Parts: sequence; structure tokens; C-alpha cells
Amino acid sequence: MNLFSLRRHAPSLDDLLEDSSSAPNADNLCSEYLMPSVDRPQQVFARGQGSWLWDSDDRAYLDFSQGSGANSLGHSPKALVSAITAQAQALINPGFALHNRGMLKLAERLCAITGSDQAYLLNSGSEACEAAIKLARKWGQRHRGGASRIIVANQACHGRSLGTISASDSSTLVNRFEPQLPGFSRVPFNDLAALNAAVDERTVAIMLEPIQSEAGVIAATAHYLKGVERLCRELGILLIFDEVQTGVGRCGSLLAEQSFGVRADIVVLGKGLGGGVPVAALLARGKACCLETGEMSGTHHGNALLTAAGLAVLDSVQDKGFLEHVGEMAQHLREGLQRLSHRYGHGELRGQGLLWGLTLSDDSADAVVKAALYEGLLLDAPRADCLRFTPALTVSKSNIDEMLLRLARAFSRVRTAQLQCRKGIAV
Repeated sequence: MNLFSLRRHAPSLDDLLEDSSSAPNADNLCSEYLMPSVDRPQQVFARGQGSWLWDSDDRAYLDFSQGSGANSLGHSPKALVSAITAQAQALINPGFALHNRGMLKLAERLCAITGSDQAYLLNSGSEACEAAIKLARKWGQRHRGGASRIIVANQACHGRSLGTISASDSSTLVNRFEPQLPGFSRVPFNDLAALNAAVDERTVAIMLEPIQSEAGVIAATAHYLKGVERLCRELGILLIFDEVQTGVGRCGSLLAEQSFGVRADIVVLGKGLGGGVPVAALLARGKACCLETGEMSGTHHGNALLTAAGLAVLDSVQDKGFLEHVGEMAQHLREGLQRLSHRYGHGELRGQGLLWGLTLSDDSADAVVKAALYEGLLLDAPRADCLRFTPALTVSKSNIDEMLLRLARAFSRVRTAQLQCRKGIAV
């Protein structure tokens, strides 16, 4: 059943790209008091369920972004709502300096299911990546003569804090003039020779994403990751996997490292761990467990309410048949996107599990995102020529089929608008 009215005029390319932030909405709300950060459409969203969102005018939208993958179980899943409600009635935040049940249970669960020895709980992937950098450098002080340099792939984007901005490629930054801290070296992704050449006695760790989501969903090859792991073992340095985007079932396994057959010393989790609630984790294994009391702190780290959300998500992801469902939906989505790409003359489809990036034939990703919104479909575009698909891990085949129909109409709208624009120029 189509939940969104399609009886609208065909917009021009200017219509698709125009800034509509001042358009009215049913709540008569405005954004002038909100500090600018990203471009947002004018709709004000009021409720959600599963793969669907409704705005304040009660129009339905099929969500294949899900907060860039943060809503791992979809919008307002029953298990998550029940866990948060029950925990809020009992205890929300006893304070960082005190134990609570959720803190202890989530740390123990994460270590048990990932084969880790210690876990530290935070609120965001950026915080967790910065904590991983701090942990690696502490290890370097203790075990590698004070080595502190971290090598990252040059397409990596490890969050938005000061330290993680410095670990990111300048092409992924919001502002290329943002401050850069010393102590990082960048090498091309999937290039073992460049990585080998970059390592020296000052190197303490190699940090990378198994799949570079913000760079356009570019996956590492198994040969590359196995080579990186072997290099770290031979030289006695740490391997850090940033699994903020890829962890907690997103790639069809609990961690992406499992699907590649490799193992890091430090793993960073975020986004999907809380199912939309801000929870992240730093996992350490073996020799990487070297932090001491007082070296990490945060007002809400290990918060009882947030850890209840993390436990609810893990209960669902570990449920029998859950990851098998992710694998089945991944294949259905991949096949459907490949058909659309071929039909409309677009390019390569990259990804794994329920994380996919589709390269377009031109830099029209923003126009396609806006045309999709017009069709009642929510997508995002990490690059000017790339669409990204991060649906709920609970997405259904019917959701995927409906998404493909709406995406096809969005492609057609953009193609028509482009042809009209060219005719106007020719005249």
C-alpha cells in the first residue's frame, strides 16, 4: 500500500535543489533559533514506527537512512521502548562515579560476545574514537618507548571531535580549515605498500574503518585487512578498528571484523549500539588493556538509562535468526539496487550487509535525495556522486520493494529535470 500521495507536478531541477527551510509546517515552528549545522528539509517529523516516519502534517516517509544507521532496530521498536521506559522509572543516572546494573551488564555482555577483555562505555562514536586514540598512546608510552603516531587511511572519517578530526582526511571535513593536531599520518586506503612504507619507530597504531562509509561506502578487501593485521603483529603495534558505522549487525555479523576473518586490538562501537539512543563503546583486548583509574571520565558514560538501551539492542541482534534476516534482506536490497543502477545508467554498487553506497553517473546525489523526499523516501548522500542506504536491520522485503519504486521515480524526476534544463540552455 502506498502511504504517500504522488499526485504532484514534476519539479524542475531548481525546484529540487532550492532551499525550502522557510516553508511552513503544521506546528508553525521555525528554525531561526537553531544554530546552523547541516541543511535540513522543512518537514518537522513527529512520530515513527519501524521503517516509517510521519511528519507534523501526517505524511508518511519510508526511511532508508535511519539516522545514518543509528536506528538499528528502526523507529521506536517495542523492545527498546519497553527497556527505556522500565529503566526510567527505576533509575536514570546515578552518576559516573557509581556503579549501576546496566553499566556492569552491558560491559560484560560486550566483552563476552566480541571476545574482548575490557569495555568502556561512552555516548558517541566521536568520543569512543578519541578514547581509542588516547588508549593507544597510553600503551605506546608504556610498551613502545613513548611512540604516539597513529596511521589512518586517507579516506577515513572518525568523528567530529578535535582529535578525531585530525585523524580524518581533509576531504571529509565540514571545513577544510578546521584545526589539525599532530601525531597522525595518512595513507591511501586498500594500499598495503603505502602502509608498510609509513610505519616507523614512532608508530603506535594503525586505525581504520573496515568499510569507509563517509567516503562513499568503500570496503576494505580481505587481503588488505589480513595484511594490516599481519603487519601489526610483526611490528608489535596496535590495530584499531573503527566500527561505529559497521558494528552491531550492520554488515551481517556482529562485527565487520568477523566477516573479514581478522581481529583488532581495539574496537570502537557507536551508532547502532543504542538503536537511536546515544551509546558507544571502546573495547580493548589483551595487551591493549592499559588504562588506569582516573584516565577516562564523562558525566553520562555508563548512564543507567542509556545502557538499558544498549542491552535491549544486543538482545534483539543476538536473537535467533536476526542476523540471518539481515543477510537475506541484504541480498534482496543489493539485487534491487543493481537492477536500478543498470536501468538508469548509474555506476558501482559497494557495501556489505545493510550498508550500501550507489555511485551515480554524475554529481546529482543532492538532487536525487531531494527528489526522493518528494516521493516520500528518506536517503542520504555522503558524496556528490553517491547515495547511501542504511535501512533498519529489521527492514522487510516489502519495505525494500517500496523503496525501489520510490527511488526509481526519484531518478526519473531528476533525469526529466536535467533534460528540461539542457533544452532551456540549447534554446
